[in-house]
Amino acid sequence: MVRRTVLPSGVRVLTETVPGSASASVSFNVAVGSRDETNGHFGSTHFLEHLLFKGTTKRTALEIAIAFDSVGGSSNAATGKEHTSYYARVQDKALPLAVEVIGDMLTSSLIDPVEFENERTVILEELAMNDDDPEDVAHETFFETVLGEHPLGRPIGGNEATITAVTRDAVWEHYKANYRPQDLVVAASGGVDHNQLIEMVEKSLTEAGWDLSVAAAPRERRITHPAQIKPASNLKVINRPTAQVNILVGSQGLVADDPRRYAMGILNTVLGGGMSSRLFQEIREKRGLAYSVYSFNQGYSDGSVFGLYAGCSPKKTREVTELLVAEFEKVAQHGITDAELALAKGNISGGLALKYESTQARMSRLFSAEIVTGEFIDLDTTLAAFDAVTLHEVRELAAEIAGRERTIVAVGECSESDFASLV
Repeated sequence: MVRRTVLPSGVRVLTETVPGSASASVSFNVAVGSRDETNGHFGSTHFLEHLLFKGTTKRTALEIAIAFDSVGGSSNAATGKEHTSYYARVQDKALPLAVEVIGDMLTSSLIDPVEFENERTVILEELAMNDDDPEDVAHETFFETVLGEHPLGRPIGGNEATITAVTRDAVWEHYKANYRPQDLVVAASGGVDHNQLIEMVEKSLTEAGWDLSVAAAPRERRITHPAQIKPASNLKVINRPTAQVNILVGSQGLVADDPRRYAMGILNTVLGGGMSSRLFQEIREKRGLAYSVYSFNQGYSDGSVFGLYAGCSPKKTREVTELLVAEFEKVAQHGITDAELALAKGNISGGLALKYESTQARMSRLFSAEIVTGEFIDLDTTLAAFDAVTLHEVRELAAEIAGRERTIVAVGECSESDFASLV
């Protein structure tokens, strides 16, 4: 059963009780991400993800870690382009502890100046680690290139320049402006009772010093409508001495609440969603040109990215890129077959059924629905929407996307001449 309560303070609490579950996943979420940063605050969102684990007025960083370790639980956080989440998975009987600790972290972080500088070094090391991964560099560059000057094009974690420049005061301002009762969405799934969770949340936040008696309306959701976005360029090549060239071909895709997202799910599955997909079969199985090859669509409130990826030997760069483009254009021109449509629907149906056996996946679905669209769609309704997708809808969507301005990004030992006439 899914339940939702909005407290007078604007705090939203959502639960999905899973009968028989001996565990519970809980998250405290705010609808602020890297896209919401302004001049002087760039990198603040990612900084906060780290700093909230570094101590509060009640607990040291070690005591926060011990709290979860003492009950065999796990805790973590994630920064996105449009939200930030702090979450844990514990035994159901340890849920009060998890709510108390995460509530304390979210409301009472010290953002200690010494810890701030220590964590600056840690984040710079994290960025350096990511920069050593050419596939990660390719994806980050692809988003920046396709989304151009739109705030969604900025890297989630910031970059060396922004992390080096941002001050403790700027991060503190960002924290105070975006971590308020009306910004907070608490979601939990598994062995959880809705009314008891509300009591836990109110107790945790009140003890931490938040005045929940002050009435406030929940933070308004973002406008979900495609923005006018101009790609930064059609071709971006980063030459590096790597064993493989990491290639991404694509354009803008579908925003998060586009009604055609179910057709997109079918399109992605047929194109690059598994071992039977067209890209996998044509590029890896038939020709042995790549180990990793796939497609994806990442949709946000007003921007999106659709892409095809492959990693291959530098000498095969041109051939693999041509195949990526050709396979997509085949779908755009001729559509997919009845057999492919049936296979994709079966793949998606089974995948979702397995996915939502996880309390963490169910929890994530709750807060995502609350933050993005305000509409919770259960598994049966979702499966029915996928089942209703037609061949014509898939082809029509592919044709529309194929007609958009194409971008190619490559990282490795290659040059712009390898992609001549393909953009």
